[in-house]
Amino acid sequence: MSNLLLVIVCLVAGCVLRLSRRLPPATPAALNGFVIHFSLPAATLLYLHGFKLDFNMLLPVLMAWILFLFGALFFRVTGKALGWSLGTIGALVLTGAMSNTSFVGFPLLLVLYGPEALKVGILTDQPGSFLVLSTLGLLTASLCSTGVFVPREMFRRILNFPPFYALIAALFLSSTQYPAVISELLEKLAATLVPLSLVSVGFQLDFRLNNLRRYSTELIVGLAYKLLLGPLLIGLIFVGILGAHGQTIEITIVQAAMAPMITGAIVANEYDLEPSLAHLMIGIGIPLSLATVPIWALMLRGI
Repeated sequence: MSNLLLVIVCLVAGCVLRLSRRLPPATPAALNGFVIHFSLPAATLLYLHGFKLDFNMLLPVLMAWILFLFGALFFRVTGKALGWSLGTIGALVLTGAMSNTSFVGFPLLLVLYGPEALKVGILTDQPGSFLVLSTLGLLTASLCSTGVFVPREMFRRILNFPPFYALIAALFLSSTQYPAVISELLEKLAATLVPLSLVSVGFQLDFRLNNLRRYSTELIVGLAYKLLLGPLLIGLIFVGILGAHGQTIEITIVQAAMAPMITGAIVANEYDLEPSLAHLMIGIGIPLSLATVPIWALMLRGI
């Protein structure tokens, strides 16, 4: 109950801080910077320590790639049928085909499953969602905006992402015992991950009601894939076809059902791919996911 209360309080706090204008518009960038450079690397080193890779642990990584590839195909076919521009298709791919597996995903996993779920959550996020955005996501953004792709930009983003190095270090140090003082330090830094992430998300929630009518069809299609069809597809592949079961798979499907990716919307904005639509996907998708994700978790219990 306290974790759920934390989610609500931090989201509301972020909204209130934005509306009150007590903090500058660049506040989310500062909060995200701390999370990316300190909180998330600490959580990675802490929760992936002693991690043992097996078949079930490969599926959380593959989830993000499958979700993106099928989503890109879905939005391309649907967009062509409905006469959407490449900018519109690109914005939906960058938000609707990728899950918010960290800033929204980690807090909800803590509420629904507890701290142990972060082991799976980090796998879905870093070698999963983050690498998808840094490779296929940037490729999509480039092709939908200018038709030109710059590989150097892709590698630059990967090498400039601190949690990526933390992931590698955690795997190499899996059999090494941390000194008590290091474990305590990692715990304290990791504890900042959820509140700072949620305040940042709350600060960025913007419904832009004047654009709702303009993008109503695109929003319905985008959120239908992100919150319903995408996780259903992952469940059919992992459970129905591969026969995988257990809490790891359950958490993986729940991560697939998370809200649209905030960073994907930022990339869409950078490449001028219908920024208003990308912001609406985030502004509506995040609050909506707070209701739909627990329903998914309930339905998947004990698979």
